[in-house]
Amino acid sequence: MAQLDFEKPILELEAKINELQNMSGDTGFNIADEIARLDSKAQKLREQTYSKLTAAQKVQVARHPERPHFGDYIKHMITDFTPLAGDRNFAEDHALVGGLGRLNGRSVVIMGQEKGSDTESSIYHNFGMALSEVYRKAQRLMHMADQFGLPIVSLVDTAGAYPGVGAEERGQSEAIAKSIETCLRVGVPIVSVIIGEGGSGGAIAIATGNKVYMLEHSIYSVISPEGCASILWRSAEYAKDAAAALKLTAQDMTQNGLVDGIITEPAGGAHRDHATTIDNVSKIIEKSLKSLDDMDKEALIRDRREKFLAMGRM
Repeated sequence: MAQLDFEKPILELEAKINELQNMSGDTGFNIADEIARLDSKAQKLREQTYSKLTAAQKVQVARHPERPHFGDYIKHMITDFTPLAGDRNFAEDHALVGGLGRLNGRSVVIMGQEKGSDTESSIYHNFGMALSEVYRKAQRLMHMADQFGLPIVSLVDTAGAYPGVGAEERGQSEAIAKSIETCLRVGVPIVSVIIGEGGSGGAIAIATGNKVYMLEHSIYSVISPEGCASILWRSAEYAKDAAAALKLTAQDMTQNGLVDGIITEPAGGAHRDHATTIDNVSKIIEKSLKSLDDMDKEALIRDRREKFLAMGRM
């Protein structure tokens, strides 16, 4: 497991537990009581550590390479998934995966950024940073959902839109704005969950939903802490200060009324227990969709518009 600096005591305990478990199997000695004692101690340490993370530490957890990615959610949460590719204009961008599937029997259109789980897949998916084509593909998927009356589910995990020349040449800012507009115009329910990083327009382009949730240790911000520090202090060394100032944690976002709620992660973060995390997300999405079932097209559109227009008003 990738090691975060503040997790060192936890990982040392877990390593000791693994060592004892292997020793028990090799020697035949019964050391179950000692393993149980250490396991309980490790659990308490995980809970204590993760209950008081700073904003900068939450950024580290949100970026943990072993957090469940979009592909993991599709595999364990969606049945009969059929991916749909291309923006019908320029190309297929693998930074966003989307298509049709069933969530506990309910047909949905689901989309989300995929960062990749190793070097090869990360390059293939461009580390989840989208070019202009992604937002046009997202618009196509949303229009299709609107045409067939299917709810939209979006899972967000991106550092932001790709900041390259090619993206700008192909109209990235317009594509993001159009994607946000499409979110606001379609007459079907939209439920969005920030599962890792929610970076800038790359996130909100597919997260302008009726219901927006964040995993407990995810982040949502207009700019990365490093980018903010480089602008304000001319040095990325001030990223920790920027993280605190940006109020980017799920707790900050909920307190400021910018998201609808927090989805609990297992003790020690989502990267330690994919199954429980994905199950928690699935239950919240299903509950949210049920709460929107009685709203007609006009009510859904009005609900989204009023929700986002109210943000920042005192």
